Amino acid sequence: MEDPQLFLEAVAQPGRLIGIDGGTKTLGLALSDVTRTIASPLETIRRTKFTVDAARLLSLTNEHGVLGLVLGLPRNLDGTEGPRAQATKALARNLNKLSPLPILLWDERLTTAEAERMLIDADQTRKRRGEVIDKLAATIILQSALDRLGRHR
Repeated sequence: MEDPQLFLEAVAQPGRLIGIDGGTKTLGLALSDVTRTIASPLETIRRTKFTVDAARLLSLTNEHGVLGLVLGLPRNLDGTEGPRAQATKALARNLNKLSPLPILLWDERLTTAEAERMLIDADQTRKRRGEVIDKLAATIILQSALDRLGRHR
């Protein structure tokens, strides 16, 4: 779903959310606190097979008592959707087949670039940036959604 209000209705009780930056090689993950105020980096899943990746993600949702997922939707700068956006929507559909958790598709334009700038400003090495950029991008996606969802409450 892409409507924040519908998503809020689906996750009405207090609980954590997981943010996902879905790339072709990795899934960067971030976790909210129970009050849905702050997003923190969680983990980066190296993508292998969908079933293995989904099993790890769903294991984390159970472990942390997650009530919903916020999946970054990579739109083009002009707002149109290209092949990566279609792949992300397919990921959401496939996850919905395995789990009843609601999934909010969230515009992620420029989040990876923002994460890269933050890491450069923090004087992180190229190697270190590569290790953490996906979960930092997921954190930016999730924090952006949390900020907007907080205004909808």
